[in-house]
Amino acid sequence: MKISAINRNTLDLLLEMGRGSHPREFAALLSSNNGVITDVNLIPGTIGGEASASVPFEMVPLHLGIVGSAHSHPNGVIRPSDADIRFFAVSGSCHIIVGYPYGPDDWQSFYADGTPVGLKVIA
Repeated sequence: MKISAINRNTLDLLLEMGRGSHPREFAALLSSNNGVITDVNLIPGTIGGEASASVPFEMVPLHLGIVGSAHSHPNGVIRPSDADIRFFAVSGSCHIIVGYPYGPDDWQSFYADGTPVGLKVIA
């Protein structure tokens, strides 16, 4: 499924999760409805640290319909690292990074290969 947008409340939640976990990274998996990212899924056993976060994929329920991931970059650099791209490859097709200071424009979405993709923000 092609992802074309993210729900405003979902994006606001991701930015708040970045603020709330700062200076540690958070990671979550994303689900969609009709091509719009609508749900943030926190997976039991996910670990957030100062330089990385990891998701135990063996704990992901099959019925979630994961389309991608979201995580934070407390350093404010909103582009994927090599480790991020390896994570993207196993976690769906659309990925969001939120970065410090976690304002309304402090995020970017990416394809699994790390290429930026524009998502529309909808109500």
